[in-house]
Amino acid sequence: MNNDLDPTLDLPEQLHQLLRAVPAGISEFQLIQQLKARGSTHIPHLGLADKLVLFRTHFLLFNALYELRERLWGRREAHLQISPLCVQLQPWQPGSAELAEHDPLRDYYLNLQNLRDITEDAVEKLLASFWTRMQGGEEKQAALELFELDATQPLNLALIKQRYRQLVSLHHPDRGGSTSRLQSINLAMEILERYYG
Repeated sequence: MNNDLDPTLDLPEQLHQLLRAVPAGISEFQLIQQLKARGSTHIPHLGLADKLVLFRTHFLLFNALYELRERLWGRREAHLQISPLCVQLQPWQPGSAELAEHDPLRDYYLNLQNLRDITEDAVEKLLASFWTRMQGGEEKQAALELFELDATQPLNLALIKQRYRQLVSLHHPDRGGSTSRLQSINLAMEILERYYG
């Protein structure tokens, strides 16, 4: 059996082909390795030690993943969860609000001008910002505890917003909750949006 990807397919469809074979999901790094091993010509076949090469490879992959998510959603075929730690095809469900909400990451990766304009200095700043957010601080931990979320579990903004809506509904003064508790929940949401937004 030929293990190569169909060279007539664009990168989003090659990714779709790979993702169908791993229902439990796959990390971004593993996906890049699979693309290289199977002969995809859509990503650079260079080492990832160079930060600019790493960024460009990452950008091209995420651009294609967001494009694939749009296509799958349009065909009502599947939902694509996109995270560096786990990219996974999930069953399509009508009425999902996730695609309808404003998604700054989607907008960023679907704009190829962001790839064209990137410099090594800008990549350095992005990486520094990423590590600052990932390390977090006491305020992030306090916000996660207030939301009763485990930082060791995979978190994304959609999950945090869902928990936020639950807490607001539960603690709203109109439903017997307290104003101070609601204010704490709103502040925690602002903090978490900075880290996960």
